[in-house]
Amino acid sequence: MIVNAFFCNFVAVDTFIINLKMKKLAYFFIVLLAFTGLASCDNSETYAEQRDRENAAIKRYIRDSAITVITENEFREQGYVTKLDENQFVLMQNSGVYMQIVREGCGEKIQNGETTDVLCRFTERNMLTDSIQLTNDILALASIPEKMNVTNTNGTFTASFDQNSSLMYTFYGSASVPSGWLIPLNYIKVGRQSSYDGEIAKVNLIVPSTQGHQSASSNVYPCYYTITYEKGR
Repeated sequence: MIVNAFFCNFVAVDTFIINLKMKKLAYFFIVLLAFTGLASCDNSETYAEQRDRENAAIKRYIRDSAITVITENEFREQGYVTKLDENQFVLMQNSGVYMQIVREGCGEKIQNGETTDVLCRFTERNMLTDSIQLTNDILALASIPEKMNVTNTNGTFTASFDQNSSLMYTFYGSASVPSGWLIPLNYIKVGRQSSYDGEIAKVNLIVPSTQGHQSASSNVYPCYYTITYEKGR
């Protein structure tokens, strides 16, 4: 009984510390977002003008980063690989998302009809302000990966963040996973690293506001993401 009580108290304290860390970091990022939002927002702009500005930011980043954009046909002909030595990104025509597969990953792809937990490390950069807006890829959150519950239905992926283990939820107030995050799941393997060379999947994404979270959609800004995907336990 004493051991059980101690364990329960330990878990409660550990959960409290984790939540406190997430809330403190979320507060910091919210303040940062407020400043970057002020810098990038112009209430006199029409939606069309905001979209033009967004598209210009994406094109500028592609140019300045010497990115080689390939079509989905070229991507398929290459065996669904993006050549890193050419800094290739494939443009997904229907969504407008640009994707670079850095590592395909280990294990298996999420199968049709399967529901599973996926753990992510990510860095989100606001492409209008060229600033990191949110990340869990830091030492303070080493034990708290982003956790989302994913379902594959005939190649269409849906997912929601775990509200108890999600910086995205804490920061943006929504459990909905940005559509742009789910696009790589058709092309990468989601497993757990079990050997030295069995690295988990990693991608870089340029996500327009229409495929992003609520804040990006409302304020019309694109985000650049670096994300790793790993199967939950």
